[in-house]
Amino acid sequence: MVWLEVETKVKIKNVAELRKKVQKIAKLKKKEARSDDYFALHKKFRKHGYPKKAFRIRNKPDKYEINFKKRLYKYWDDYIVVKQEFEFETQHPDEFLALMFDLGFVQWMKKFKQSESYLHKKDKRIIIEINKVRHLGYFMEIEYLCQLKEMKKAKKKIMDVLKELEITKQEIDNVGYTKRLWDKGIKDKKHWVD
Repeated sequence: MVWLEVETKVKIKNVAELRKKVQKIAKLKKKEARSDDYFALHKKFRKHGYPKKAFRIRNKPDKYEINFKKRLYKYWDDYIVVKQEFEFETQHPDEFLALMFDLGFVQWMKKFKQSESYLHKKDKRIIIEINKVRHLGYFMEIEYLCQLKEMKKAKKKIMDVLKELEITKQEIDNVGYTKRLWDKGIKDKKHWVD
């Protein structure tokens, strides 16, 4: 089954005020620190400096989560992005990384963030995250996982949540975290296992 990640992102100016608004419409599911290592093709294999494709490994307490997102630009609009998400877990990522290194991938960037994940009280498929990303500050993401046939509904629900939170369309900024870090010249690379 193909799942689509339909989402929007907002840079937060006043996190305490936004958190109060989020807590009125959603229930806190979890708080966690996330450490993500990104891998991309070596720059000699890329046409541009910033990689078009990359995958990440997230170190979790008892496993590693490997994730790749394919951007589906034909479904994007000015406010919402759509990606196809591929994810699997392993307790031994060394073999996978050996293959990826042999194919020309290298460790590219490391991202650290503190996340608060909330589930919308009226629709548990709506996830609202308040993220503090090292070097970048606070952001809110509103995400809806769905199948292709539900995408219009997902976009509408996200726009409804933005209205509930009194976020204007002009406040939406869907530039990815790795792109923001790249533009600032921050890579925070180190050995990929924390």
